[in-house]
Amino acid sequence: MLYLWLKAGHVIFVIFWMAGLFMLPRFFVYHQEALPGSPENAIWVDREAKLMKIIMWPSLVVVWVLGLGLAMDIGAFQQGWFHLKLALVLVLTAYQFWLAHYAQLLASGVRRLSGKKLRLLNEIPGIAAAVIVIMVIVKPF
Repeated sequence: MLYLWLKAGHVIFVIFWMAGLFMLPRFFVYHQEALPGSPENAIWVDREAKLMKIIMWPSLVVVWVLGLGLAMDIGAFQQGWFHLKLALVLVLTAYQFWLAHYAQLLASGVRRLSGKKLRLLNEIPGIAAAVIVIMVIVKPF
């Protein structure tokens, strides 16, 4: 029964984390339209910081803790599907760290990417999530 509660918690926090991974790049698109140093810029900096502090960082930690616990419980480290899932979760984790860095750049007035590139980058979590769900549900190898 404990396994099912841990699994439910893992899925709940994956949903929270993914919501943040989808929202933050969209925030960046709108943030880049604000003039550096403007009141609107300050509002976006605050929104991005709150999203990361309240939702994304805690969710990332809980996803990893519960996910690794579940993986150890079912012996997933010896299963091929899990290796791809784990690799994609590492990619999403690195993506979050990159997003946090880009938020700092935007806060300081640096705008390196176009809105179009940010919209394309916003596809990363969706593609990763689709492959992860297939690995977990279908376990093709």
